[in-house]
Amino acid sequence: MAAERRSFAERRRACGYTQESFAEAMRVDRTTVYRWERGEAAPQPHQRPKIAKLLEIETSELDGLLASGSSAPARVNSWNISRGLADDDEQEAWELARRVEASDVGPQTLKRLERAFDDLATAYPVTPPQELLQRVRRHCSYVARLLAGRKTLAEHRRLLVVGGWLSLLGATLHIDLKQEHSATARLQTAVTLAREAEHREIEAWCFETEAWRVLTDGNYARAAELSRTAQSIAPAGTSALIQATAQEGRAQARLGHGKETYSAIDRVQQMSAALGLPERPMEHHYQYDPAKSLAYTATTLAWLGDSAAEGYAREVISRLNPSGDITTWPRRVASANIDLALVLLTEDRLDEACDAAQKAILSGRVVPSNHWRALEVVKAVEARELPEASDLREAYEGLK
Repeated sequence: MAAERRSFAERRRACGYTQESFAEAMRVDRTTVYRWERGEAAPQPHQRPKIAKLLEIETSELDGLLASGSSAPARVNSWNISRGLADDDEQEAWELARRVEASDVGPQTLKRLERAFDDLATAYPVTPPQELLQRVRRHCSYVARLLAGRKTLAEHRRLLVVGGWLSLLGATLHIDLKQEHSATARLQTAVTLAREAEHREIEAWCFETEAWRVLTDGNYARAAELSRTAQSIAPAGTSALIQATAQEGRAQARLGHGKETYSAIDRVQQMSAALGLPERPMEHHYQYDPAKSLAYTATTLAWLGDSAAEGYAREVISRLNPSGDITTWPRRVASANIDLALVLLTEDRLDEACDAAQKAILSGRVVPSNHWRALEVVKAVEARELPEASDLREAYEGLK
């Protein structure tokens, strides 16, 4: 009889059920399953077909197993019941440990994904957005497949984090290409993954990125508001906090709020200096560095109409492209030349302004989301009826 009772339990285990999971499938308590296996109780007639189905046997075989336990004593020592439940608890603990250790991911795969994201973020300033977006899409799809497979809890969180970063970069590229619906979807995905992983820096970057998008659409007050939200989320000492502060400064400059603009610039410079140099010597889109502080200061001051922008813009150009070869420019150099053109126009240094604008437009580094900045210079040159206006307009139309 004991052997028959064991065969019932063995059949349950062979079908992948613990006592607890079998009880859940049958919608009974675990003690009931224990009593069935020991022959202390019999299932109700309506329960037998489902038991047979779960155990993948014929009903007649189940009847035989259950009949073998019908002669069991009516009363069983409570210690034996506790001992039987404890044995199953031990097996469930082993099963949980096995599932925690079982993985289709592995640390090397995660390291490669994290390294790939850093490479993509570093390639961002010098790679056409449509080209980089294809690579980001492939990596996002791969992360999605891994999330559907077996993995440990630690691996699951790392996948959420790298998926959040990749989605954020994808959203940024869609914004650069003026693909609004795709950008929104990617940003929402990035926020969801960031919150699931409890990664506040990614979440802060999402708000900062949305601030940049609405700023390019001319909604400067909303951009300032989103930037402040990003600052409230970003952990202290992170690049996201610095970037969100810089974004607020640019929005305030467009609004003509001088005091608030200079305050933001001061905070950015202090935080950037405290952060020090990044681990990677190349530009990483999500790692702030002192050179970025220069570039954002140049733009902010140029938008405010402060002549001090010239010195900052020229230093950015000198640092990032000392050879002057526009074919090797990172995107920041093109932006710095647009900033330089704006400030030179305010000082009536018209030939220099047109030259700087022409270089920026012809560099091929002005993405669609920044076309409006180039157009501002073109329109300012046209308003002054300068002879260079037609050439500049032609270059701009070629850019579009």
